[in-house]
Amino acid sequence: MELDEINPNVLNVKPSAMRKFDHDISSDPQIVKLTLGEPNFNVPEHIKKAAHEAIDKNESHYAYYWGVEELREAASNYYRDKFDYHYTKDQIVVTVGATEALSSTVKTLFKPGDAVILPTPAYPLYNALLTLNDLKTILIDTSDSGFVLTPEKVQQAISDYPDYNIKGLILTDPNNPTGVAYTQDQIENLAPVLKENGIWVISDEIYGELTYGQAHYSISKLLPDQTIVINGLSKSHAMTGWRIGFVFGPTGFIDQIAKVHQFTVTTPTSIVQYASIEALTNGQNDAAAMRKEYLKRRDFVAKEMKEAGFDVVHPGGAFYVFAKIPAGLHMDSWDFVKTLAKEYHIGLMPGDAFGDNAYIRISYAASDEALSTAMKAIKQMVKDKTKEKV
Repeated sequence: MELDEINPNVLNVKPSAMRKFDHDISSDPQIVKLTLGEPNFNVPEHIKKAAHEAIDKNESHYAYYWGVEELREAASNYYRDKFDYHYTKDQIVVTVGATEALSSTVKTLFKPGDAVILPTPAYPLYNALLTLNDLKTILIDTSDSGFVLTPEKVQQAISDYPDYNIKGLILTDPNNPTGVAYTQDQIENLAPVLKENGIWVISDEIYGELTYGQAHYSISKLLPDQTIVINGLSKSHAMTGWRIGFVFGPTGFIDQIAKVHQFTVTTPTSIVQYASIEALTNGQNDAAAMRKEYLKRRDFVAKEMKEAGFDVVHPGGAFYVFAKIPAGLHMDSWDFVKTLAKEYHIGLMPGDAFGDNAYIRISYAASDEALSTAMKAIKQMVKDKTKEKV
């Protein structure tokens, strides 16, 4: 059997350039990495204790495929209190991280050949999922609107692709890689065009607890019958490796997503589900201390990057700074990050991985020492390379 005989959609998806680059530079013993969205905080002790207790109680058997009922009840209460979600436990599926939540949702909502709007820059997982499921992707560049998707841009896309069956939109709020957090006004302006055209919204709100100076406002409040919300514990509770996500959706549709989820992974790890009950019942404020530190780091990195000559997108959420490379360097994002890693031992992510080759992404989910070292190196590189161009 030849390679070209397997599913062409798989062949059309390239391995993650982000992950490969991060892996490649990790062999440098001097490297300081600000690459992945990995909190440098540990899981809160009370959650770790709950995991130990679950092991001692032998909570190691198959859980119901929707997820442990007590966990779904806890998720219903927790996110209602945090973001005013209005989903009962029977409208929530517990998944293996937000990634599986997204995968099961995309596979359920859309038929091969349907089109889905994807505002860019965007996390590369989304485009890969659309390709794997034989869907058409409509990329909308948001760089000229403050990296915010506007109703005018949605309407223009509908006009530009009259022969496409546009069924969905993937919205990331707060955004990765830009850190942009939508305001309530922006969400309220966007909702009518989506409702009028019957466009499903997959709203990835994994960074919802990490907003600065504004409350997170979910589009599900305005479009409850055509929104699927994705969330999880990776960022809010620093539980990236524990792999717990949630899908919230209207009755009927959530049942179909649950079927795809079941036949994809059966059920998330039982022990982690019981620990997650503790996270959602007694960890309502776990993100507060982290958010305080992230805000301090955000302000430091944004200030330093501006001083180095970069145009910086104002990050209203998440833990990334998306910065435009100074034109005088005559470098695209790959040139910049490869040079910075090789000559200055600092790892950043190229904007090209997210769809904009003029930018680089900095994760400030790192120690103050690492951030300080990185900022000094970036300033030195800009100084050195500017001299070379003269």
